[in-house]
Amino acid sequence: MVFDAAPAETGELTDAERARRERAREQAAGVVSYTTDQGGARVVFVLGGALHRVNVDDGAIDVLATADVVFDPQPEPGTDRVAYVSGRELRVTDGIEDRVIVGDDDPTISWGSAEFVAAEEMGRTRGFWWDPSGSRFVAARVNVGGIDEWWIASPDDPATPPRPIRYPGAGTSNASVELWMVDVTDGPVQRIDWAGDEFEYLADVQWTSSGLLCIVQPRDQRSTVILSVDPDTGDATELLRDSDEHWVELIPGAPRWRNGELVTVTDAGAARRLAIGGKPVTGDGLQVRSVVGVDGDDVLVTAATEPKNSVVIRVGPDGATTDLTATDGYSTASWAGGTLVVTSASAEGATSHEVRWNDGTATPIASQADEPGFPCAPTFAVVGDRSIELALLLPDGHDGSPLPVLMDPYGGPHAQRVLRVRNGYATSQWFAEQGFAVVVADGRGTPGRGPAFEREVWGDLAQPVLDDQIDALQSLGAQRPELDLQRVGIRGWSFGGYLAALAVLRRPDVFHAAVAGAPVTEWRLYDTHYTERYLGHPDEHPEHYDRSSLLPDASQLDRPLMLIHGLADDNVVAAHTLVLSRALLEAGRPHTVLPLSGVTHMTPQEQVAENLLHLQRDFLLDALS
Repeated sequence: MVFDAAPAETGELTDAERARRERAREQAAGVVSYTTDQGGARVVFVLGGALHRVNVDDGAIDVLATADVVFDPQPEPGTDRVAYVSGRELRVTDGIEDRVIVGDDDPTISWGSAEFVAAEEMGRTRGFWWDPSGSRFVAARVNVGGIDEWWIASPDDPATPPRPIRYPGAGTSNASVELWMVDVTDGPVQRIDWAGDEFEYLADVQWTSSGLLCIVQPRDQRSTVILSVDPDTGDATELLRDSDEHWVELIPGAPRWRNGELVTVTDAGAARRLAIGGKPVTGDGLQVRSVVGVDGDDVLVTAATEPKNSVVIRVGPDGATTDLTATDGYSTASWAGGTLVVTSASAEGATSHEVRWNDGTATPIASQADEPGFPCAPTFAVVGDRSIELALLLPDGHDGSPLPVLMDPYGGPHAQRVLRVRNGYATSQWFAEQGFAVVVADGRGTPGRGPAFEREVWGDLAQPVLDDQIDALQSLGAQRPELDLQRVGIRGWSFGGYLAALAVLRRPDVFHAAVAGAPVTEWRLYDTHYTERYLGHPDEHPEHYDRSSLLPDASQLDRPLMLIHGLADDNVVAAHTLVLSRALLEAGRPHTVLPLSGVTHMTPQEQVAENLLHLQRDFLLDALS
């Protein structure tokens, strides 16, 4: 241990840090993120609003002089200085002198931060990147002036003014993002021409051994282009383009360089494949999830050999593969300097961590994680005509008698729940212990099964995912007599909340009660990058939005429905629940609404999270009694 956050005063989080944690889905306290210098000798992070720098060798701790707000600190290569974002400015400090590098008087312009859709949907939470040689960096200049202004109110405190946010709803304007080369002494020196006349989204920026790369997309996301940028002139040259008639997925860790060729991931035929120089090298049996690193001639990736797992795999120049972790679990990894750090989970036990050194030895890292406190034992099955992957959880020691069924899906694009990860089922198992047979099913749209399976939801986010939940439920019910299909509830959060409400609205013959947490109810109210990827632009495809909306189905409700929503949610805003509730009321349909004051899209408050489980359990047991 080089620093213990436990005795430190964590203090009040800044708005920027709170937003970053929301985008990254971080719920912990203490040190939740950090950055090291190139050699890993010094670590910087924010704790209690203050910028800390720790020397790894001797544990010496410095609290550096900064402005009041500190966000995303990054050490300057080769110096003692640390750059960071403060409000809308980029600043630098050496612990003695703190100063502005670049800022803007316009309140709609910020430097060094990722815009909303980049952080929420593209996986890019950063807005400035150091040149590895030091003294200069590339920084994003983000102008949100063209984005509609929405307001997040605090109804529990009428004296608190509503908080404005700039939310890019589907079909509306995105932020204008520029890239500038910035000198740490002289400020902005060169604008980089990454957008041209074609691209709207800056997906990633990388300094590599071969120079500066930008990964960009047009608004329809039907292509992803890798640009090589001359940092001195700002000129951008296209290196590689990947295209698809529906959308191109952004893959973590890609691109990389290997012996002068670009390492990317592309969808071809039945698989998501590793590609070298634009040529796919892996076969149909692998669905590549991420690129971990390049080790000489080999590329390290994580990939699914079957939908429930993730294996760390070494891919040789001829496409030959070697598994580095077990296939009956879920492993991820990081790679640098010849050292591989592997995190492995399984459906049976706790998550483990291991460092694999370049001399072939391995060192385990002791886990400090608490155990769930009750047995968590999913039973996996593949059912139905579309071979739906699912997990079944029963009460510990169940005697085989009939149980009410609780479907517990996410069920939407870009996320899987049926994985060989024990802790991913902790909440589902808790519900099972309350007297349910809990079913978690991944239908069309979810990853791990190949590009075609994911793209079957294009143009319709409602019917395919609902049909697959029904198929999974009925197929499993035919095999397992302990599932009482006359008492079926469904619960979910976010897309899962949308799916839960959809289920009781459209198929009350199958689903008898629902709890919908933070549901998207009208896709025109959700953000550009996610929504338009699957439904297209609402001006071009209004029928896609109409068929995926819950509002036209409000008059059909005749089952118990509980809607839960955090009033401080800036991702799926509370308007989603309120417009559905209004439509239900206008149709004379009784329902329950549970507003959560001060709660965002997550529920990190421990008491709120715990009591929410009890309220959902009681509602469902009463509705299915």
